[in-house]
Amino acid sequence: MITVAVVDDHPIARHGIAHILGALPDSSVTTTASVGSLPELEEALAAGAAPDVIVLDLYLDGGTPALDAVAALSVATRVLVMSASGLPADVLGAIKAGACGYVTKHCSAELFVAAVETVAAGGFSLSAELADILQAELTRREPGPGAEAVGPRLSAREEETLSYVARGFTHAQIATRLGVRKTTVDTYVERIRAKLQVGNKAELTRAAIARLSSDKGTAPDKGTAPT
Repeated sequence: MITVAVVDDHPIARHGIAHILGALPDSSVTTTASVGSLPELEEALAAGAAPDVIVLDLYLDGGTPALDAVAALSVATRVLVMSASGLPADVLGAIKAGACGYVTKHCSAELFVAAVETVAAGGFSLSAELADILQAELTRREPGPGAEAVGPRLSAREEETLSYVARGFTHAQIATRLGVRKTTVDTYVERIRAKLQVGNKAELTRAAIARLSSDKGTAPDKGTAPT
């Protein structure tokens, strides 16, 4: 049983999302709350009614991504961002702010519900097209040879493993690329979690992205933010 709060400034979109969450027969999402604004949601959270997942429209005010809201709400529960935007800066910004997933409004109902279920279970979820965008952006931003990593020191193999984690590869896929057994990758990941002091997959992914990405020396992403 998963409870979900939907925060979107468009009533039709809000109710449509709530309908999708409750319509699929095999879905474990059984209760939804349609919330029109952040103050309404904050009032509900203050009263102790924290949902398992908050589905948040990234552009609530039209022109500015609600990254502060993502950061604040992620303290109370898990946040899944839903947006028409696929800009790399928005995806990276939301994840680094604390989002446990990011899906576009172009995804299917089945994939959206699956993302909600994954986030509710402590996992991390990205739309397939966003995973490609994220991989390309992190590759562009990745520090060159000899660059000093931010945060706790990892071995060269652990750094390589973490870079694949940030790009969304599974442990089996990482093992293939490193030429080692999956159990070896499992060991690397456990060491990384201990050193970075993170727990679940969402926390590990955020830590990996924060470690690899940097705003220094990068050009701003171009594009018009959707409403």
